[in-house]
Amino acid sequence: MQWYVVASVLTILTSSQGILTTLSQSNGGYKYDYATVPFLAEVFKLVVSCVMLWKEYQKSPPPKMTTEWRSVRLYPIPSIIYLIHNNVQFATLTYVDTSTYQIMGNLKIVTTAILFRLFLKRKLSTLQWMAIVLLAIGTTTSQVKGCGEASCDSVFSSPIQGYMLGILSACLSALAGVYTEFLMKKNNDSLYWQNIQLYAFGSLFNMARLILDDFRSGFEKGPWWQRLLNGYNITTWMVVLNLGSTGLLVSWLMKYADNIVKVYSTSMAMLLTMVLSVFLFNFKPTLQLFLGIFVCMMSLHMYFAPPSVLVDLPLTTKTTPESIVEVSVDRKTDS
Repeated sequence: MQWYVVASVLTILTSSQGILTTLSQSNGGYKYDYATVPFLAEVFKLVVSCVMLWKEYQKSPPPKMTTEWRSVRLYPIPSIIYLIHNNVQFATLTYVDTSTYQIMGNLKIVTTAILFRLFLKRKLSTLQWMAIVLLAIGTTTSQVKGCGEASCDSVFSSPIQGYMLGILSACLSALAGVYTEFLMKKNNDSLYWQNIQLYAFGSLFNMARLILDDFRSGFEKGPWWQRLLNGYNITTWMVVLNLGSTGLLVSWLMKYADNIVKVYSTSMAMLLTMVLSVFLFNFKPTLQLFLGIFVCMMSLHMYFAPPSVLVDLPLTTKTTPESIVEVSVDRKTDS
């Protein structure tokens, strides 16, 4: 399967996450415990990966699986980084408003490219760096509201702690993605075996969060396994399946493409969500949204198009043997 097909499907699934989550609400709230959704999504990814690995194992030769502890122990690290990242996100929102938080979230586009270059030693051309900066500018432009809707100074009026936490959040998000790509590409192990290790630890960490929530609430609503599916309906299950399928596609991209493809996919998904919201939730389109989409499409073309398409290279003239002879004769005559 080509990477651009997977990236396109990922864009569609990612854009529908926010829409499905909104549709799963009832009277502006959730009837289900939202913390159970990531846990069930991790379990879904783990089960799918086990089934796919079993099918792969039936073939000859069997898939490669590294079981040494020094390799397996590296797989909890992305889950730990994401756990810290989630807490930093909540801390950031205590200092900044939602719009400022969304705008600062676009920093992860640039930080991903920087860590991608530093840790994975992947070289990017000048045009590609320009394309990445344009992508960050385009997504930010699409999120900025007009001065008539919100104060133009609100983005710059937050405490310094909010900006520092926003930068830290962007760095942690980029670090988790780059580290996951490193894990997926460091050997020739089966993708599904690597997924099993990632999602097994992911399930354990999400279960630990549910247990911690029980202790914080004093088991007021009972243990987590008794209320795991409370309030679930078809839309909620679609949210779980969407989140799980998105994670599986991301791991595929980490194995066979790279983080930059994922960044473009998720950025385009955000713009697609805004466009769909115009039709589904009566969202009023703004000039900034259209400008942002235009800039992001330019960035997409600049990053992935061949250099010969972007730059008119000078034509090279072939030197014929006859001209070589003539030059050598002339030199002899001059001498």
